[in-house]
Amino acid sequence: MPKSVLAGLDRILTMELARVTERAAVAAARLRGRGDEKAADQVAVDAMRQELNRLAIRGTVVIGEGERDEAPMLYIGEKVGTGEGPAVDIALDPLEGTTICAKNLPNSLAVIAIAEKGSLLYAPDVYMDKIAVGPGYPEGIINLDLSPAENIAAVAKAKGVPVNEITACILDRPRHEALIDAVRETGAAIRLIGDGDVAGVIHTTDPDETGIDIYLGTGGAPEGVLAAAALRCTGGQMQGRLLLDSQEKIDRAATMGISDPNKIYTVNEMAKGDVLFAATGVTDGNMLAGVKFSKDSIRTHTLVLRSYSRTVREIIARHQDLDKF
Repeated sequence: MPKSVLAGLDRILTMELARVTERAAVAAARLRGRGDEKAADQVAVDAMRQELNRLAIRGTVVIGEGERDEAPMLYIGEKVGTGEGPAVDIALDPLEGTTICAKNLPNSLAVIAIAEKGSLLYAPDVYMDKIAVGPGYPEGIINLDLSPAENIAAVAKAKGVPVNEITACILDRPRHEALIDAVRETGAAIRLIGDGDVAGVIHTTDPDETGIDIYLGTGGAPEGVLAAAALRCTGGQMQGRLLLDSQEKIDRAATMGISDPNKIYTVNEMAKGDVLFAATGVTDGNMLAGVKFSKDSIRTHTLVLRSYSRTVREIIARHQDLDKF
């Protein structure tokens, strides 16, 4: 295997990339349960941007907080880093699950992915139809063109369990009413989540820990790219299809290089090359503990992944210099 252009970013994998999401998570956690989504999101954005600009990279945000006129910081196309080092694409969500954080509910995260320049899908801010499973399954086991029953049956067969021992994760939305009915008709269980479909997809990577075997349904396309980055690092599978249901959306996607509005993207097409991924818990969740504040320290729980080596690291850090946060 040729040496990756990102080989020089090993320290980012182990320390600095984790620091980026830790800073954002701690900032947001200070406002969790306060009911102010915008304020929590803004402090997370500010903290993540500050930390990104300390990294020795020439980074371009390709999945961010929105277009430049919508987001003053971490907008799509923004340049971050010191301007030295490798050119990389960045997908990020400083506070995934803003409503979750505002209500102090489970599975709010600070999330980022870094990849070789040109490796991440430039996804417009539209819905994406998604299906995902974790590692260990035969290639092609899931397919967006198959019914929920067919996909769930395939996963159950490959796992060697009856369908009623499979659990699907689905966003709890009115648009998913028919999907929820179809899954329940199979006998499979459903874990409904209010927000946070990046976390929902990531949960398929470790079903023994999370109880989630498959993710189904529509959610944000930018979040789909972030989730794909995580699955690329673990060997999971995912498919996504942009829901471009108006000419305006089709035209906007075309400006981002998307010529086929009906294309089904695989995980390798949404996040190719060498990918680094990090997520820090803001609130307690199925995989990551939320930020814990005490008198003398702050504790964070971070997942750091790398596709090149399929390395999965969990970092539980105790930060004792409170002035740094």
